[in-house]
Amino acid sequence: MAKVLVVDDEKMIVKGIRFSLMQEQMEVDCAYDGEEAVEKARNTEYDIVLLDVMLPKLDGFQVCQQIREFSNMPIIMLTAKGDDMDKILGLDYGADDYITKPFNILEVKARIKAIMRRNHQKPITDTKEKSTKIVAGDLRLDTEGRRVFIKGKEINVTAKEFDLLELLVTNPNKVYSRENLLNIVWGYEYPGDVRTVDVHIRRLREKIEENPSEPKYVHTKWGVGYYFKN
Repeated sequence: MAKVLVVDDEKMIVKGIRFSLMQEQMEVDCAYDGEEAVEKARNTEYDIVLLDVMLPKLDGFQVCQQIREFSNMPIIMLTAKGDDMDKILGLDYGADDYITKPFNILEVKARIKAIMRRNHQKPITDTKEKSTKIVAGDLRLDTEGRRVFIKGKEINVTAKEFDLLELLVTNPNKVYSRENLLNIVWGYEYPGDVRTVDVHIRRLREKIEENPSEPKYVHTKWGVGYYFKN
C-alpha cells in the first residue's frame, strides 16, 4: 500500500485529494503548512509527497529543499502558477515532478502510479543483464540499495536522478533523446516539457562530475540527447 503525504493549506483541496487516493487503497497523511510537512516527512518515510508551492511558514520550495537534506522520497510539486520558471525552480530544489493547478485528480493519480511503477522496477535498463553493482571509473552504483558513490563517498541523489543515471550507465554509449528519457524514466509523456530532463541531468552532473561543464560521465549529443560515456 502506497503511503502519501499531501501538503496544501487549502483544506478542501486536501480533502478531495485524500478521498480520491484512499479510493485507490492508498494511505494518506495531510499537512497544512511547510513546517508541519517537514516534520511529518522527517518522522515517516512516504512513497510520495504531493507538495503545494504556496504554503504558510515555509513555502514548497523550502520544504522540498529541507526534505532533500534527509530523504530521497519522491516529491511532486503542485503549483497554481503557470510561469515555467516556477516549475523549473521546483525541480532545481529537488522535486521529481510537478503538476499545475487546476489539475484533474486522474492526472495526479496517474503521476503517482507512474512513479510507483518506476520505483518498483529495478534496475531500469533495456538490456537483459542485471547487476546489483555497477562500476565505471570512480563511479559506483548499488542498484539494489539505489545508492551512488564517487571515489567511495556516497552521493545523495533523488529517485529520478538515480533512475536517469542507472538507465544511462547500464546502456553505455547509447544516446537517448529527451523524449525517450521522459517515457522510460517518468513512465508517461510530458508534452513540450523536455526541459524537465535537462534540469535533472544538470543537477546530476553537479553531483557526480568533477567539472560539470566538461563532464566525464554524462555527455550531451547536441541536437539528439544524452548518453553515458564508457
